[in-house]
Amino acid sequence: MSPYLFGVYVDDVCKLFNVHFGTYIVMYADDILLLAPSVTVMQRLLQACEEELNSLDMVINIKKSNCMRIGSRNDKMCAKITMCDGGELPWVNEIRYLGVVIIRGAKFKCSIDQAKRSFYRAANGIFAKIGKLASEEVTVQLLKQKCWHILLYALDVCNLDKRSMLSLDFSLHLIDFL
Repeated sequence: MSPYLFGVYVDDVCKLFNVHFGTYIVMYADDILLLAPSVTVMQRLLQACEEELNSLDMVINIKKSNCMRIGSRNDKMCAKITMCDGGELPWVNEIRYLGVVIIRGAKFKCSIDQAKRSFYRAANGIFAKIGKLASEEVTVQLLKQKCWHILLYALDVCNLDKRSMLSLDFSLHLIDFL
């Protein structure tokens, strides 16, 4: 219930800007993603969010916050984004939002590398525990029930390229091969 109560509590933050200004605020529980068409607009959006959160006796954790640029100018240097207290947010090449890794680039793109590592780690954990004790059917069922969701989590938001699709396809067919 706490994510719902938090959402009601900070609902005014989401109303700060809207699509008419080209900005978006995506929020789930205490994770906030700010989207803006320019660095200048992002600075204003961040400042407005900080002011609204301060009125609720809340602050943005600068240690868990960063900036990333997506678009045709993603590789260009950007002006610094500063917090109200003077702290600067670092510019990064990838961010993790709700378990999805978003990568800097000309277009919105997600990475499935972390999901694949977690998938193989979970699969290897199952193999290490059961070894050759369980039948192939039991092993496959365990992998499907315990590992597939790790690999498939939030893939519907990712626009995967052909290489990523083939890599994902290989991982899924590994279970079917067993």
